[in-house]
Amino acid sequence: MKRKLVMVLVSLAITIILSACAGDEKNTNTNTNTNKNTPEKVDMITEESKGIDHSNMDMSGSGEFPEDLKVTENPTFEVGSQAIIETGHMEGMKGAEATIVGAYDTTVYSVSYTPITGGERVENHKWVIHEELGEPQSAPLEPGTKVILTAEHMEGMEGATAEIDSAEETTVYMVDFTSTTGEKVANHKWVTESELSPTK
Repeated sequence: MKRKLVMVLVSLAITIILSACAGDEKNTNTNTNTNKNTPEKVDMITEESKGIDHSNMDMSGSGEFPEDLKVTENPTFEVGSQAIIETGHMEGMKGAEATIVGAYDTTVYSVSYTPITGGERVENHKWVIHEELGEPQSAPLEPGTKVILTAEHMEGMEGATAEIDSAEETTVYMVDFTSTTGEKVANHKWVTESELSPTK
């Protein structure tokens, strides 16, 4: 009788110990999952706060342009004609056949700025024209000059303080094209004359 009682008590003790271990395992797993999730959340926040990835941006524009922008009278590439894009500002541009939508005489700038929406600094963005600067001085502006951007080419651009990297007086074109990746792009701003070549 005593022997049976001892065995029952031992079995009961083992059951209690195993239950406690199982409870610890559950807690451990919960903690492990929490730890796993935390870095993923941190990584996601880090990715969202990074600078703008040009290749994922919508390259199309509204077709509107500043009222004081001077239309080119005799452009090398006439409105309605085709040209080959020789630059790769964004994925799918280089080698695409473009239709000229507009041609304008201005000063173009490459600029560096930090988006007002946050994220990493955008370096050497091409292009912003003189008429897309807030209260600019006379063109052309010198490299290093600080300006306010009024252009809306990309999210976080309008209202950002930028630094002029380079300036060039030239004809700029607004173009329609189908990218080499198959995306239809309308009213893309801007491509300079030196970035286009005639179709063969």
